[in-house]
Amino acid sequence: MRDDHLVGEGRLFEPDVMLPAQYFTLLRKQAPQGPEYLLVIAMLQDAIECFQKHRGARDEIGRGLFEDARDWIESDDRRWPFSFENVCAVLNLHSGYIRRGLQEWADRQVGGRPRAKVLPLKAPARPVVPPADPATVAARAS
Repeated sequence: MRDDHLVGEGRLFEPDVMLPAQYFTLLRKQAPQGPEYLLVIAMLQDAIECFQKHRGARDEIGRGLFEDARDWIESDDRRWPFSFENVCAVLNLHSGYIRRGLQEWADRQVGGRPRAKVLPLKAPARPVVPPADPATVAARAS
């Protein structure tokens, strides 16, 4: 007689044992992975990156990117298919939670110092040669 069917011993209600790797593999298979889904993820990622990267921007382009991202994230309009609310719904994310997290992040940044602008080093146009003393110049010429 097989004892894996015994209900009287409580085996019917025991939880299934699953490794984390098995769980996340199963979850990954259930989540949509089409190009449209990846596009929606990229939109949300870009908006969050623009919000964080350009928050303290002083130039017109950076400031515009921040304001566009902030306006999109703060909007609760659902009429547009790619609105923040609809993007979060497609990704099964709570839009209010993301907004609150970004606002808390921005509040913590207020006390911090603004990041400096990084400029690339440029090589000099011609090599810098220290001035030679007249005796060395005369010795080279002869």
